[in-house]
Amino acid sequence: MICAPSGIVDTERPGQGISDIAKAGFENILLDFTMYCPPAELESAGKPCAQAGHQNGTIIPKQPSAPQSGKPPRRPEGTWLQSLVQAPAQHSGEELPEHPAGKLLRSCKETHLTLPIATAPYLSRDTKQRDGKELLTRLTRESIRICGEAGSRYLIVRPLSAAMPSAEAWETNRDFYLSLGDSARKSGVTILLENQCRSLNGHLIRGACAEAEEAASWVDSLNEAVGEERFGFCMNTGTYNLCGQNMREIAVQLGSRVKAVLLRDCDGQQESSLLPFTAVCGGQPRTDWLGLIRGLRESGFDGELALDFSDTAAVFSPILRPQLLTLAKSVAEYFKWQIGIENTLKKYPSIVLFGAGNMCRNYMKCYGEKYPPLFTCDNNPSLWGTTFCGLEVRAPESLACLPKDCAIFICNIYYREIAQQLRGMQVTNPIEFFNDEYMPSFYFDRLQRY
Repeated sequence: MICAPSGIVDTERPGQGISDIAKAGFENILLDFTMYCPPAELESAGKPCAQAGHQNGTIIPKQPSAPQSGKPPRRPEGTWLQSLVQAPAQHSGEELPEHPAGKLLRSCKETHLTLPIATAPYLSRDTKQRDGKELLTRLTRESIRICGEAGSRYLIVRPLSAAMPSAEAWETNRDFYLSLGDSARKSGVTILLENQCRSLNGHLIRGACAEAEEAASWVDSLNEAVGEERFGFCMNTGTYNLCGQNMREIAVQLGSRVKAVLLRDCDGQQESSLLPFTAVCGGQPRTDWLGLIRGLRESGFDGELALDFSDTAAVFSPILRPQLLTLAKSVAEYFKWQIGIENTLKKYPSIVLFGAGNMCRNYMKCYGEKYPPLFTCDNNPSLWGTTFCGLEVRAPESLACLPKDCAIFICNIYYREIAQQLRGMQVTNPIEFFNDEYMPSFYFDRLQRY
């Protein structure tokens, strides 16, 4: 579970934001290089100055003159990005000033936050950059190098401009990605492609790697070309939502190629990064979380979950952000629990259920054969001694005779109340919550239990 820092962490003074993330319980943070090289700045990088050496308020230094009298050229001055643009193409990282992410990296080290995944800079959808491929290649190689030093296993690298005609997209991107292969191998980094949308007359439609078949083909072809599994995929839920796609089918089709999921909510019409479950209409989510969780369960996903709620965080006062981060941590835990619910069931040699109602019935429908309970129990005395979905219904007091490694799965929405009841009965067995909100299938009729 990973927290994206955008909207929370100040790039110049990252200490407070990093500390807030750590205090909320996150142990991992996303290394977001776009915070230091945003698309708007990349758009003007290396271009001639408009007036008096300024472009959109940013000074763009001229190319350094050739060395004279055998002296080495003077190191370029200005921002890190300007220095990269001016540096020779075959430069080493040591020839550049310290990357601006250095402050964040030091703060993470002080607070013991790890950085398992990163996001490389990218150009805007409507970019006019003529040398965008060359610039992004150099930026991405620098990002790979820093990932290796920071211990980041994955780097999300978006395909080149989404405005590119589809007939050209694969060949251009193939060369781009393969040019990164050696750097990624040396740094021990896996490059993750990401689904894109593109603009058509102001409307966002499916772009490069949006379709599962195309994404799988790209990843497989790149891995075949480099002779190892050096490329994978990151599912961006916000982008899929904007394109109205079925995330369950995509997750299943991509399978083990999916190494990370970027969780962000939006209204399905405008690009935004909101905390999951906050984009709603009429009491219903605008993102198909049901399809996503079902698909990731079915595919056996066990990768990185990165939570990006930068727009939500940005509108919260810094005074309130610690509380927001605590909520975000709970949301991340919830996704981890829902996606990995079978892993929880597998942990125990035997289980019993608490509850003989709708949730118990859904459990038996989906998992009864694979993980058969010993019995179920219920607080309703009229049910004791009966059978329900093939299970004997017993009184709660029967839990006192369970083996110590037998887990009790509460199948009732009053989780906390029942857990308190069991602890009050001095039950020491593991207590887990079961939830049927995201089951592979449901009973659509509801039992009336009193």
